[in-house]
Amino acid sequence: FQAAWTSALTFALGASLPVLASCAGFNIAWGAYPAIATVAATSLFALVLLGALAAKTGGAAMARGAIRVAGWGALAMALTCLVGLWIGGPAG
Repeated sequence: FQAAWTSALTFALGASLPVLASCAGFNIAWGAYPAIATVAATSLFALVLLGALAAKTGGAAMARGAIRVAGWGALAMALTCLVGLWIGGPAG
């Protein structure tokens, strides 16, 4: 039960960062594109930090952990963008 609540809380906190970044990057005159770039950059930065922190906590090399987590995160964002283009989302 405790692990489930902790997981839910950390997921919600982690998801709040891209939401806040999208609010900061959105400008009605420019449309959604600056917000998309702001969210992607902010998310990658957070992934680098969290990957380094996780590696340090586990006793591994921080740079390697940061690159691994950011790399997989970037791949996930790219695939999500491709799906958005395919179905005609904002990136399309």
